[in-house]
Amino acid sequence: MKKSLLLLFMFIMGLSLGISTSSNADQKADMEKMKAEAMAKWQAYATPGEGHEVLAQLVGDWDYTLKYWSSAGAPPEESTGENEIEWILGKRFLEMDVEGTSMGQPFKGMGIIGYDNAKKQYISTWMDTMGTGMMSATGTYDASSKTMTETGTFNDPMSGEQTFKGVTHFVDKDNFTYNMYINSPSGEEVLVMEIKYSREK
Repeated sequence: MKKSLLLLFMFIMGLSLGISTSSNADQKADMEKMKAEAMAKWQAYATPGEGHEVLAQLVGDWDYTLKYWSSAGAPPEESTGENEIEWILGKRFLEMDVEGTSMGQPFKGMGIIGYDNAKKQYISTWMDTMGTGMMSATGTYDASSKTMTETGTFNDPMSGEQTFKGVTHFVDKDNFTYNMYINSPSGEEVLVMEIKYSREK
């Protein structure tokens, strides 16, 4: 936030230095107008809106069941866990705290998701105890299908950086799903993870 305010201050100072041919009264009026316009833009950027209302569907305590396919044709690994999702930073972002199991071991994960008013995109990051890297993605929401689709990258220790697609489907107020796809070496899109969430009673 301090950085944003500093950039705003520098922007306004730059505008004030650029006004040299007007009278003092005109300069003052121009400056006030520019400051008001700049402040309005920053206010719109910082204020949660319709994009954030979509995210409200995710708030709550959830139980999940997960299937993960390590290779085509192999039976999936199955696990269960809990996901606590809550607002942070004045309902600008959601924080996800996950606890469960993976490959027979305790598993913990943490994610942040928000909506960037300037880019008109959903933005997210994810990290967990299965690695030391972070996944990042951007996406959009389709109201007609109640589906959020994101694309992003993650690091695979064996093959390097990988791209993925994540699809969240809001089934109803007490259920949603998340499917993750990656591209096979042949370029075919393959489902590698399926998570079904149900709201805790």
